[in-house]
Amino acid sequence: MASFFDEIGRNRLKSIALLAAFFLLFTAIIFIFTLFLGLNIFGLVIAAVLVALYAMFAYFMGGQMVLKISGAQKADPKKYHYLYDIVEGMALASQVKTPDIYIINDPNPNAFATGRDRKHASIAVTTGLLSMMDKRELQGVIAHEMSHVADNDIKFMLIAVVFAGVIGLIAAMFRGLFWFGGLGSGRGRGGGIVILIALAIGLLAPLFALLLRLAISRRREYMADANGGRITRDPQSLAGALQKIKDYMSSPKAQPVARANETTASLYFSSPLRASSIVNLFSTHPPIDERIKRLKQMY
Repeated sequence: MASFFDEIGRNRLKSIALLAAFFLLFTAIIFIFTLFLGLNIFGLVIAAVLVALYAMFAYFMGGQMVLKISGAQKADPKKYHYLYDIVEGMALASQVKTPDIYIINDPNPNAFATGRDRKHASIAVTTGLLSMMDKRELQGVIAHEMSHVADNDIKFMLIAVVFAGVIGLIAAMFRGLFWFGGLGSGRGRGGGIVILIALAIGLLAPLFALLLRLAISRRREYMADANGGRITRDPQSLAGALQKIKDYMSSPKAQPVARANETTASLYFSSPLRASSIVNLFSTHPPIDERIKRLKQMY
């Protein structure tokens, strides 16, 4: 059986490797873009400035935007005093500042952490989670989310989203140049090869970026499960919370989180979207059965 630290260590290394793949993909696309389309240094500077502005906006404003998009409201300390007690306890155990606490009025049992760093973090939980979980299971879910805060997963995933977005923009430029004949300058250098490369990048780069982002998200979920179990020393309760969520999602009354979407889905404790074969294929979360299995094997 694997220990908490074995599981955490393996997943951290895999996540770093996947993020490195993002950088390599981005670098390769930029190289091909400048090589075949003849962008001068001023074009590259403008592109770099726009990307930097986009990244800064996402970094400083992304957390609040996610909370607004999700319909999260600041939790009343008196009404939700037990939730505050659990969050404060898990923050102390994780050695981080207590995050701001938000409530989402939604029957789907779920939660997420957001923010730009440990000192500017928030945790949001749905009313469905609060009504469904007992204290130990709720502690397990909060410990999982606190792990995302303590391990800087929020920043990690933000980088992945930013790179995926930039890769998608560059791919769209390739497609636009292809369809509107903007590859004329490159045709003399490589003829049909240039067109094929541009078309391949335009069509495949967003897919590669998506797959890398999904893989990074899955690895971080496994690591947060392991770390959540370590914080509480009770991985079975976290497994129990996942089992309840699985039972809910397989029941006729199951509903996806109303205000979740493909952009915010990777932040949630479990997939907030309606299950389907396509959603499962491109899910930001590993299978619940596998998460439960791993937690039950830990000690």
